[in-house]
Amino acid sequence: MFRPCIDLHDGRVKQIVGSSINDSQPSSLHTNFISEKPPAWFAKKYRQDNLHGGHVIKLGKGNDEAALEALSTWPGGLQIGGGINAKNASSWINAGASHVIITSWLFQEGKIDTERLKHIQKKIGKSRLVIDLSCRRRGDDYFVVTDRWQTFTEIKINSETLNHLAKHCDEFLIHGVDVEGLSQGIDETLVKIIANHCPITATYAGGAQSMEDLYRVNKIGQGRVHLTIGSALDIFGGHGVHYNDAVAFNKEQKSSN
Repeated sequence: MFRPCIDLHDGRVKQIVGSSINDSQPSSLHTNFISEKPPAWFAKKYRQDNLHGGHVIKLGKGNDEAALEALSTWPGGLQIGGGINAKNASSWINAGASHVIITSWLFQEGKIDTERLKHIQKKIGKSRLVIDLSCRRRGDDYFVVTDRWQTFTEIKINSETLNHLAKHCDEFLIHGVDVEGLSQGIDETLVKIIANHCPITATYAGGAQSMEDLYRVNKIGQGRVHLTIGSALDIFGGHGVHYNDAVAFNKEQKSSN
């Protein structure tokens, strides 16, 4: 299934090349698209087209107001990520998020902080929790990266990791950071790892350039791996995928099930 997104940077909806994010070198940031439309415009569109489960991601500071605008436009229809922790998770749920997405806060010194995981799960419930396992390739393995995808952890994307963490959350969000924002095709190897070893729903994001990628992920993912399309989507200035075609794909899948 197609899952939509609203990526926020400096309070505006943008599409950014993930591998270009570098806090020590801000000038290296490569932005594919900056929308003139507010976050609410996208949230309203997703609501009208019944696209549940899209994620609102706050890339850095200064995005809270924009995120709240999106969530209030479609209460219960969108997930929220970026700077989420046990202290603020409940407030984002109360603000209208269906789920909160945790990433950097969960990983300390390159490892999973089990106590933090148990704490936030107890606070908001497993059914409200999405764990972000966005990753980059190093050698033959994929490692979770944190701090806006700049810091490698010791956590590999494999059967052990996916099955362990699946006991504590409702879904996974996994960006293939090496191909994120490039619109040059999905990382099929990563998608296959997710499909073969993930016991719960996961959303893959990164590199989608055509409707063929959506069909491919749907087939490989055995119906459990969804796809986010960003820079290639026409509503984000792209030319590879028409938003209406992606919406139609979801309707076809629902009618056939």
